[in-house]
Amino acid sequence: MRQIITHFTDDDLYKFTMCCAVIDNYPRAQVKYSFTDRGGTIYPPGFARELEQQLAMLEDVVITDEEIAFMKRRCRYIPYWFYSFLRGFRYDARLARVRQDASGRLQVEFEGCWTNTILLEVKVLAIISELYLMMTGRDGGLDLAAFAEKTRLKARRLIENGCTFSDFGTRRRASFAAQDAAIRALCEEAGQERGPGRFMGTSNIYFAMKYDLLPVGTMAHEIIAAIGGMYGPQMANHIAMKAWSSTYRGSLGTFLYDTFGWEIFSLNFSEDFANMFKGLRVDSGDNREELAKIVAKYRSLGIEPATKQVVFSNALTVDQAVEIQGFAAPVCQPSFGIGTHFTHDFPGASPLNIVIKLVAAKITESWPFYNETCKLSEDASKHTGDPAVVRRFMEALHMLPEDAKA
Repeated sequence: MRQIITHFTDDDLYKFTMCCAVIDNYPRAQVKYSFTDRGGTIYPPGFARELEQQLAMLEDVVITDEEIAFMKRRCRYIPYWFYSFLRGFRYDARLARVRQDASGRLQVEFEGCWTNTILLEVKVLAIISELYLMMTGRDGGLDLAAFAEKTRLKARRLIENGCTFSDFGTRRRASFAAQDAAIRALCEEAGQERGPGRFMGTSNIYFAMKYDLLPVGTMAHEIIAAIGGMYGPQMANHIAMKAWSSTYRGSLGTFLYDTFGWEIFSLNFSEDFANMFKGLRVDSGDNREELAKIVAKYRSLGIEPATKQVVFSNALTVDQAVEIQGFAAPVCQPSFGIGTHFTHDFPGASPLNIVIKLVAAKITESWPFYNETCKLSEDASKHTGDPAVVRRFMEALHMLPEDAKA
């Protein structure tokens, strides 16, 4: 089987920015991750074995001078010491455990020092997504020319409707070639200047380098979830914002607030943080309702919401982005991170509904036990983690209805 990931920066920016913050704030932390297939996919026989081989191939993928030079030029907020770390970084397949049960369902787990495991997630998800199409024979039916034309039309509609948007599609793309075709099409259409909207860039650093785009992204739920496991969910957002601001000094100021739900985040989102961070990212719940909460919070702090950015990234389509633009533009600075709708939109080849989430953490390797953690999004269907842990965190945050507390 051909190697799927061949470039070190064929990955999302937020993994690198989080890795830097982790080294800066939690260099000895240990973590566990777990793979979830929300669709209950039955994978082809031998899939786990092929995935293990792809993981072994990752060990030979190293960062190049060209990639470092690009990141230094385009990601000025990243301290230079981090590139010394990246030069010496090597993937270690031994940190991952891959199994496939008798029915064909897939299990994937990572465990180890957080700084060593953090760069596995996006690459492994992209491998699983592409490998699945390869092993089911669906990769041969992908019409990249038709796909590129469809993508151009999507970009045209977004631009004509004034949307500012980026590609967030690495994790569940159909293939490396598909994401390449999509980004090329987005660039070509954006160059036509057909309207007030604009294509901002991509979360994928390699493609940002290839097309000289802005690498886009800040953080994922992972960092807040880990802190919640180590210190408890009540102040996890506060601690995360403090750590983030310590590392980036006001840069990368879009905070992802829904790791443990809006209510506890709102209590942690004090005026100093609201002024420091340039905006918030909506990744779950009803977009209109979430925006209303954000606007009300800013106004309660005496901050004009129109001065703040709100990034919408909740499994968006073009239709949804255009609709959101209509009601969000009057009250904030909306932008859109669009994922599989850009990179996995082929007839007869639906994207896998897969995630890898951090599920346990401990502050140092000397601790004899892990503290489990979870994610409690604004959409209950996107909660992740052991059901008992989810319930325990909901109890700690007073999220359970009265009739469920018995």
